[in-house]
Parts: sequence; structure tokens; C-alpha cells
Amino acid sequence: MATTIDPTPKTGRHTTKIRFGVLVIVATLAALAARYYFVAFRPYETTDDAFIDGRAIQISPRVAGHVIHLPITDNQCVTQGELLVQIDPRDYTLRLEVARANLAAARSRHAQAQSFVTVAEAQAAQDHAAVAAAAAEARRAQTDWERYRAIESRAISQQQLDTAIAAAQATSATLEVAQKKAALSDAEIGLAKSQIVIADTGLDQTAVAIRQAELDLSYTTITAPTAGLIAHRAVEVGQYLQAGQGLLAIVAAHEWVTANFKETQLARMQPGQPVAIKVDALPHRQFKGHVDSIQAGTGAQFSLLPPENAAGNYVKVVQRVPVKIVFDDPDVPAFPLGASVVPTVKVQ
Repeated sequence: MATTIDPTPKTGRHTTKIRFGVLVIVATLAALAARYYFVAFRPYETTDDAFIDGRAIQISPRVAGHVIHLPITDNQCVTQGELLVQIDPRDYTLRLEVARANLAAARSRHAQAQSFVTVAEAQAAQDHAAVAAAAAEARRAQTDWERYRAIESRAISQQQLDTAIAAAQATSATLEVAQKKAALSDAEIGLAKSQIVIADTGLDQTAVAIRQAELDLSYTTITAPTAGLIAHRAVEVGQYLQAGQGLLAIVAAHEWVTANFKETQLARMQPGQPVAIKVDALPHRQFKGHVDSIQAGTGAQFSLLPPENAAGNYVKVVQRVPVKIVFDDPDVPAFPLGASVVPTVKVQ
């Protein structure tokens, strides 16, 4: 009986099946990887160049002096208006007392000037009245002299004519004296009023000095402008402070995340998008947040020495743009400023 020989070896068919199976597996894995990429990675943008940010208010004195009381300590929680530093107020209290004494003296000078004006005006009124009386008397004497002069010489004696001339001359001289005295009185009124102007200026200056002294005295008591935590304290009791010297910082309770994304990651990012926030300080907890805003400029543009791309050889570097992300969870703990964060923004 003749034997039939299979032209395809069994090992060849087995190898073909294996290859086909491998191709199916590879294609399936590629499809799953593509799906995983489009589902898990493509809708998200993340960065590890992010940190906890917040408002750190620098506290500095506005006047110089020795610290006599320091009721706060490192990392203490303070409320708005709470005493932070007390500067020795004695020098500033003395300055306020001197300013008040100067104000009292200025008021006295002002009252004296007003009294001088009142007296000068009364005297001037009398002098002007005397001028009016002397002018009337001078007109009468002048009229008598002119009438006597018009009469025929045989009808009036020489003695009468001489008397009329003398009366006219005397009243004219009296009028001139009264006019000069009235002018002097007017000048005294002007001088008195100028003294009032000077006294008013002195009153204003001393009033300003008092307000400044009161402000300086109030500046010796430094209180917290807002509630928060004390940080970076650099002040001790007995230390002499200069105006503007850094003493400490108050970190406000409200914090957020500043994430520096690459410019190539911002195409689909916009405010309101949800964010998953991982903080290195709490690696086993994830917080919820959202994009609050995107800065209108790269971080390098606002640095101390911004780049000048028009000078020298230019090397393109991918820039980073700060993005503000706020927490949505109500129970976010107070993280230290600068703590590392990894935010993941869902951009689709």
C-alpha cells in the first residue's frame, strides 16, 4: 500500500500559529497602549516644577528705637491686631509733649496778634475821626479867611485878618498831623494782620508737628496686619531697630499652588479646569483643586535680570509660565511655603 507524505511539516505549521498568535498579542497590546495613552495621558498636563505659594507679609518698624516687649515667638499663630513688637515710646512721648507745648505758645501768639489788631483798629478809627474833625475845622477857617479877604480893607481891621490867616494855617497843620497819625494807624493795622498770618502759619506748623508726633508714637506699637503664622523672626528684646528693618513675616492662612508649566503644555489649559494635587509632604493623600489663572508672561521675563534675546548668540530654551492653582478641599492643612507639589491638570 502506497504511503501519502504531507508536504507541510508539522513543525512549520506550529511555527506559523505561534507567529500569528504573537502578532495578535502585539496588536492587542498596541491597541491597549494607544487607548491608555489617549485616556490616561493625553487629557492631562502635569509638572513637578510646582510649590506651595501664599502671602508672606513682611513686618518692619516705621520708627527707630529699642525693643522693650516681644510677646510672640517662632511659628506662633497670631490674630489681626495682636501685639507683635513694642518699641520704647518714651522719646516719642516727649516729642509729642514738646509739640503740644509749641502749639500752646503758638495759640498765645495768635491771640496776642488778634488783640493787637483790635487795638490798632480802634486807634485807627479814632485817628480817622480826628482827621474828619480837623478837616472840617480847616475848611471853616479857610472859609473865614477867604470871606475876610473879600471884604473891603476899610471894613475889617488888620488884626481880624491876621487872626483869620493864623486860624487857617493852624487848622491846616492840625489836619496834616491828624492825617499822618491816621496813616500810621493804618500801617499798624497792616503790621498786626501780618502778625496774625505768621501766627496762623505757626499754628498750622505746630498742629502738623503734633499729628506727626502722635503718628510716630503710635508706630512704636507694631501689631499684626492680618491673621497668620509667624515666620522668619529676626528680632529680640533689647535690640535697637532702624526704620524699615526686617523683623519677621506673617504667612496668611490662605495658600495656593504655583505651577511652572512648559509653554508647550498651555495650548489646552484654561481657568476652571480641575486639578489633582499631590503634595510631597503628604504623599498618600491627593487634593482637589482647579486652575485659577495663568500669568501673562514667563517666569524669566519677570526675573531680576530678564533675558535679552536680541544681544549675542540666541539659543532657544523652552520657557515656563506660572499657573495659579487653588485648592477646592475645605480641610487643606497649612503647608510650609515652598513645599514641593505635583499638580495634574485635566485639560479635556
